[in-house]
Amino acid sequence: MFDLNTIAEFSRNNCIEICSFLVPANLLSTSLTIGLSALRRPSVQVWQSAAFASFWALVMVFHVYTWFMVGVVMLPTFVLMWLAVTCWICNLGAILFSRSHSPLPDS
Repeated sequence: MFDLNTIAEFSRNNCIEICSFLVPANLLSTSLTIGLSALRRPSVQVWQSAAFASFWALVMVFHVYTWFMVGVVMLPTFVLMWLAVTCWICNLGAILFSRSHSPLPDS
């Protein structure tokens, strides 16, 4: 059976290792998405990069939520949540930018 308590305990017990991976993963993958959008790459590439980057943001939200579940409300939890939400919003913005600035197909 799938036990969420075990996963939450693992997340809290290995917080330093998880955060030391997730913070750079969020920043690098979101930067890649923004770069692809700024270089006006095809929308498919921007969508794929944004999906990849949004996955790391979602993992970060779930990781922070495991701390909220046990009542840990401190500055690092809010900073990490802010980072995840900001990365997600940047990915969404890159998708919208690429859609609005993509060349129209010839009819």
